[in-house]
Amino acid sequence: MQVVREQITRTLSSKPTSLELFKNKVNALNYSEIIKLRQTERLHQEETLAPPVLELKERLRPELLELIRQQRLNRLCQGTLFRKISSRRRQDKLWHCRLSPNHKVLHFGDVEEDTETPTIESLQEKIPVADIKALLTGKDCPHMKEHKGKQTKEVLALAFSVTYDVEEYSLNFIASSRTDFCLWTDGLSVLLGRDMSSECMRSELETLLSMEIKLRLLDLENVPIPDSAPPVPKPPSNFNFCYDFSQAEQ
Repeated sequence: MQVVREQITRTLSSKPTSLELFKNKVNALNYSEIIKLRQTERLHQEETLAPPVLELKERLRPELLELIRQQRLNRLCQGTLFRKISSRRRQDKLWHCRLSPNHKVLHFGDVEEDTETPTIESLQEKIPVADIKALLTGKDCPHMKEHKGKQTKEVLALAFSVTYDVEEYSLNFIASSRTDFCLWTDGLSVLLGRDMSSECMRSELETLLSMEIKLRLLDLENVPIPDSAPPVPKPPSNFNFCYDFSQAEQ
């Protein structure tokens, strides 16, 4: 029964598009194939859960997080095209926003439909990063509150705003995809000195950690990793085997 359940769950996880495809994949996952997969996964789990490997993961985490932070800031410097949604819910106007190369100013402005990526000089409006007070997402955004009850869940999931200045002005965004939403909210969080929290960041971090761990453990393939460090041997009775450079110079 466990094997049958595993056949079904593994097949469904691949999201087959038809019943015929589902049947073919279930038949391909026979008993021996399931056993092989289990053994491979168990070996991988034993490797990745060994205390030395977990310690290595924690040491690598800050370095990889910094890599993701830099990628987010670089993405903001490249800029992104956003759409304005009017009160009539027509997506009729485009605007572009990008971060300056020194990470100190957000430049933005309206653009035409078919224009190429605009230069920073052509974007008339700007906000110093130092003036940004908060990052808001979803229903907390001012432009979502203005049209409360009119926005779909999809739009709410892509909306974010930055508030700035003493009078609480806000710059309101609606990302074109969940990926753009994650990139911008992560990047703005980095600019504000906060931790990144998007699901994209967590997924990327796990992928990078997994790849880095596998690369570091290549030389230890098929070598059992002990739970604790081996004992340090006692020092030798004398150190006569050491070369004395001072006598050679004389």
